[in-house]
Amino acid sequence: MIQQIYPSVQHSFQYELNKDMQFAAAHSIPSEEAGHCARVHGHTYFANVTIAGDELDSSGFLVNFAAVKKLIHNRFDHTFLNDHTDVFDNNDPNRFPTTEVVARTIYEIVQAFLDETPNKATCVQVFLRETPTSYCIYRPKKAQSHD
Repeated sequence: MIQQIYPSVQHSFQYELNKDMQFAAAHSIPSEEAGHCARVHGHTYFANVTIAGDELDSSGFLVNFAAVKKLIHNRFDHTFLNDHTDVFDNNDPNRFPTTEVVARTIYEIVQAFLDETPNKATCVQVFLRETPTSYCIYRPKKAQSHD
């Protein structure tokens, strides 16, 4: 795993948790404008998910690191992202499995999980590295954020 310092997001919560993980996945971008990326190819993605909140759960966690890994790594590792039609859509450019959309999708999956927890933590940032030289950051707009 690449050890890295990620850009910080400003928030007013007392606790901030960061979970690093990696997953290997293939994808294609179904658009002529995608050039070579329209072909099936793969990446080892490095993701950092930032979760913040004011209340710990009954175990003393903001959220269990293992739960976050299970949500993302176990779902996407060694898969063809385009096959995840519940979150990606090869007919909708806003749902193609681009780095931007994958980062946003990770946010959506994590936040949906957090919304069901008693302490209601908030996902404030997803950093997703697709290659050693290319990455994307997704942050929900303030209206979406629980801050």
